[in-house]
Amino acid sequence: MKINVKVTTLATREEVFKQGDVYNVRVKEPPREGKANEAVIKVLAGHFRVPKSAVRIVSGQFSHNKIVEIRAG
Repeated sequence: MKINVKVTTLATREEVFKQGDVYNVRVKEPPREGKANEAVIKVLAGHFRVPKSAVRIVSGQFSHNKIVEIRAG
């Protein structure tokens, strides 16, 4: 399944919540050197209870708005 994700970096806590069709993901990591993207994958994998290898950022590598693909674990 593909989902729309809006990322907030440098948050005080990591969380996932849904607003309409968009999943809001808050991560503690800065948007540098791919650290925030790695954190987004980790948090979404935990939220959907799948391995990190089942989560892939399809588009928006350098944007706050991303499309993420989640494969069944």
